Amino acid sequence: MNLPNKLTVARIILIPIFVIICVVPFAWGNVEWLDSTIPVTSLVATIIFIVAALTDWFDGHLARKYNLITNFGKFADPMADKLLVTAAFIILVEMNIAPAWIVILIISRELAVTGLRLLLVEGGEVLAAGQLGKIKTFTQMIAIPLMFLHNFPFAWTGIRVDLIFLYVCAFFAVWSGIDYFYKNRGVFKGSM
Repeated sequence: MNLPNKLTVARIILIPIFVIICVVPFAWGNVEWLDSTIPVTSLVATIIFIVAALTDWFDGHLARKYNLITNFGKFADPMADKLLVTAAFIILVEMNIAPAWIVILIISRELAVTGLRLLLVEGGEVLAAGQLGKIKTFTQMIAIPLMFLHNFPFAWTGIRVDLIFLYVCAFFAVWSGIDYFYKNRGVFKGSM
């Protein structure tokens, strides 16, 4: 197993640890800083999420740079990413931090685009991530830690920067989803 695949497996292992830290009521207390009160469990969960997200970037970078792309990596890497983000969003809804309708919108887009990718693979095509999808990914990777940290370090301003990033993420989720389907509408020709 090459290093990018090991990083992907490590990310998959971090997902249940992240979920356990988020949902088990550990009494680890709070951290107070800059008018923010952050539960230590949220802080630990955020660190795990960020480490897992960084492994996603790092394993893809290594796989492309050293031509270490494998079928396992093609399958497991995007699956691990979707599982991590979906778990985080569902937990944020359960914690009453993220609005459920936005999370449903983002997760639905992820499932639809994954389905489109599968259809394209059957036809021998690969759906590369577009710029709009990359903006969606970037904004969600900022929004999720900010929400787990209760909008730290922006809480003192009274501006919900965490929700701003979430709304921007939702906007680009919809826009990029429409863009992917429009540009690949040919895959549906003759099948309706």
